[in-house]
Amino acid sequence: MYDLENLKPDIRDLKQMEKVVYDTEWAKTAPNLELYYMYRGLERKDNLRYDITVIPAQMLGEEFVKTKGHEHCGDFQELYTVLEGEAIFLMQKQRGRDIEDVFAIKTKQGESVIVPPGYGHVTINPGRNELKLSNWVNNDCHGNYELFEKMQGACYYYTKSGWIKNNNYAKVPELRFEEPLKSAPTDLGFLNQDE
Repeated sequence: MYDLENLKPDIRDLKQMEKVVYDTEWAKTAPNLELYYMYRGLERKDNLRYDITVIPAQMLGEEFVKTKGHEHCGDFQELYTVLEGEAIFLMQKQRGRDIEDVFAIKTKQGESVIVPPGYGHVTINPGRNELKLSNWVNNDCHGNYELFEKMQGACYYYTKSGWIKNNNYAKVPELRFEEPLKSAPTDLGFLNQDE
């Protein structure tokens, strides 16, 4: 395991997340909290990069803390594994202001998910404990955050009251749930394919 205490992370704070939070009234007066920490490039092999993200448990007003959300340039996939805590991964496939498909995967320590080609995604910490997760991704894969900022987040928010649809989207299907992988695949070659 990595000694993260001696490494300098990229920090995502509330100011950088204002455009994607559900509870905008809360965000207007809240202090500029540090929301999560990204340790990028801890390992590199076969043109892949290994990162760890740490998301402390907290609320964004009514909403559970989450990542900003992004799409991938190209059709690269990404592999996430929960190292500690629990996570909900929300995946959405979008065309303009319409969502063609959306699903969520609830995961706990040791479980993994693969972000499919063409899907934007958000990671949520729904628990009372810190969430620590790792990801493997192609070095040439870059995140595009623009769409999530423009639409004020993903097509669903996870709040104290449960799932709430984001009305900035024109069409949003019902949310369905899929199962996580019980363990991560050992062959990561698929992450190098830009479909």
